[in-house]
Amino acid sequence: MSLRHQAFSAAFKAIALTGADRWAKDIAQGAGIILTLHHVRPWRERGFAPNRLLEITPEFLDQTLTLIKAQGYDIVSLDEAVARLQSPLSQRFFVALTFDDGYRDNLDHAWPVLAKHGVPWTLFVTTGFAERTARLWWLEMEEAIRALPHLALDLPDGGFSARTESDREKQLAFETLYWRLRKGPEAILLSAISELARQAGIDSAALVERECLPWETLRSLAGAPGVTIGAHTLSHPMLAKHPEDFARAEIVESKTRLEQELGLPIRHFAYPVGDPGSAGKREFALARAAGFTSAVTTRPGHLFDRHERHLHALPRVSLNGYHQSEAALRALLSGLPFLLWNKGRRLNVG
Repeated sequence: MSLRHQAFSAAFKAIALTGADRWAKDIAQGAGIILTLHHVRPWRERGFAPNRLLEITPEFLDQTLTLIKAQGYDIVSLDEAVARLQSPLSQRFFVALTFDDGYRDNLDHAWPVLAKHGVPWTLFVTTGFAERTARLWWLEMEEAIRALPHLALDLPDGGFSARTESDREKQLAFETLYWRLRKGPEAILLSAISELARQAGIDSAALVERECLPWETLRSLAGAPGVTIGAHTLSHPMLAKHPEDFARAEIVESKTRLEQELGLPIRHFAYPVGDPGSAGKREFALARAAGFTSAVTTRPGHLFDRHERHLHALPRVSLNGYHQSEAALRALLSGLPFLLWNKGRRLNVG
């Protein structure tokens, strides 16, 4: 676990010890919260797991839903969440559950837990994953570094090399290279990771086949009680890094493609990566123009009544695999971490 995540863990414990998750709720908690999840599956112990933040266990999902219900909160669909923002009466705090990308384990391990609790959920699908044409580049990077004892890349801003013999060396190399590539153009990131995958003999298409749901399963899932399908672009790009025409096509055509394949209206959209460097005012306007009812980011925060005027820039809160504890969950539901993170601002839609 990085120093950053160690700091988060310490903060969650401090909030729990002081009871701040209870006494600060009146000033920090919003009308509701949208939770972001990716993988849900039994934990497989391994020393090098740089994408662990994207993975929680079915047991923690069950614990999460149990606690939400015990707090007296409502678990609602995205349609209902939007409706409550548009008609902010004296309703109870609500929680909406969203799953990004379209992973097989969402059906294998998450859906049984969701069905047990009888709660609705939204699956944001990247059509290129269903078609095996897009790339899980963050997973390619993990698998390549796991396989290689040494990294050597020629990059436009200079070479990158690192020993990757031990798990600790692999973790450090992943974090250093990941954030270096994230700062630059996405084409360079994809090219660099393709080269790593080539060196390690990683089959990119096979990773997508292993991890992601195919069209035939998605067609069976579409229309199931409590399930909403949303769009998550064609190829999972960081939209703000690309020209406007490209971003528009990724947003509009993903909606069209899903509606053609699944035969139902697609009303909600999730921006890939979803941070300010990946989605901003331009992307918010494009999602609105494409006809989506709402669009969600990964900017952290609760939903407040004023988000009714910014339905295409909604914040979400990640259930992070590094912080699978009741203390963390209570802190997130209280809103206190986001009051501090956002420096008292309730909206972050710039």
